[in-house]
Amino acid sequence: MRILDVGDRALLAEYDGLDSTLAHYRAMAAHPHPAVTDLVPAARTILVRFDGVRPDVVAGWIRTTTPSAADETVTADPVEITVHYDGPDLAEVAALTGLGVDGVIAAHTGQVWTVAFAGFSPGFGYLVAGDTRLHVPRRSSPRTVVPAGAVGLAGEFSGVYPRSSPGGWQLIGTTTERMWDVDRDPPALLRPGAAVTFVAA
Repeated sequence: MRILDVGDRALLAEYDGLDSTLAHYRAMAAHPHPAVTDLVPAARTILVRFDGVRPDVVAGWIRTTTPSAADETVTADPVEITVHYDGPDLAEVAALTGLGVDGVIAAHTGQVWTVAFAGFSPGFGYLVAGDTRLHVPRRSSPRTVVPAGAVGLAGEFSGVYPRSSPGGWQLIGTTTERMWDVDRDPPALLRPGAAVTFVAA
């Protein structure tokens, strides 16, 4: 682990990989320091914002926080997302994985996903799960336009595009669920640490 100063009210904790980052984020979120005002996880880092104490106090808390395994934290009921598995890359993903179309759908719907972190655009959650059979590369040629609601795979992640944008993920389906709604509190349907299940329409 490496801890870097980010101004006088934030620290950036760097970890070896995604699993370590998630384990430390779970622990920090479950047992927050009273001075910490926000935790922002990413693939290899956690931004820790705080107020009212010296940075070394928060750094000490970060260093002494024992990482938590996924089954050690209590999570709310999973967010359920209904998907029409009609994506333009579904057949290619079926071939890449050797699962066939039905196998891809079964693997995608047959496990609980976790929102590892958010990024790219408001409401875009990077989801991870234990089944490595769905790990596929990004498209060699990204699309200039991916529609809102497109459900994709890339590397170890699955995700749902919250709005129309360019993108290079393998698209396996679509959903009508709104990932980002400014009239909702909170606006993001998927927040770091949340559990997610996909259901075939």
